[in-house]
Amino acid sequence: MSSTFEVETSIPASRMFKAAVLEWHNLGPKIVPEHIKSIDLIHGDGSAGSIRQINFAPALPFPFAKEHLDSIDHNNFEVKNTTIEGADIGTKLECYSTHSKFTPTSSGGCVVKVTTTVKILPGVKPGDEEAKAKETITKAIKATEAYLLAHPTICA
Repeated sequence: MSSTFEVETSIPASRMFKAAVLEWHNLGPKIVPEHIKSIDLIHGDGSAGSIRQINFAPALPFPFAKEHLDSIDHNNFEVKNTTIEGADIGTKLECYSTHSKFTPTSSGGCVVKVTTTVKILPGVKPGDEEAKAKETITKAIKATEAYLLAHPTICA
């Protein structure tokens, strides 16, 4: 099951990509502390092939998620990652992946297009995971936009 949605921001694509992808391990816990406690690099240097663990705040239903950074395209502002452990992997989901593309707009901002692909485990009834994921990702994008507007030198 796949779904795609878009979020428009006033931040240039290169800056938004840098904050939300390349510097997310540093910025995520500052921008959305109600969701992210910390992000640790488990394997690699943050480039494609790396694995990072996102440690969630106690309010979330699971303590962590490990994600594999499948590809990072610096020229086209795209990233693909797959959650490989934690979250609902193994309990509700067989796999979960995300493809995000940051496209410049004529106004100087960008549109963040996010495609999520979820494979639910056999016997598990589909719930509202898709809607929750969309809401969480949208909030993170808008929070990143607000943070960057308030801190004009970050990821400039």
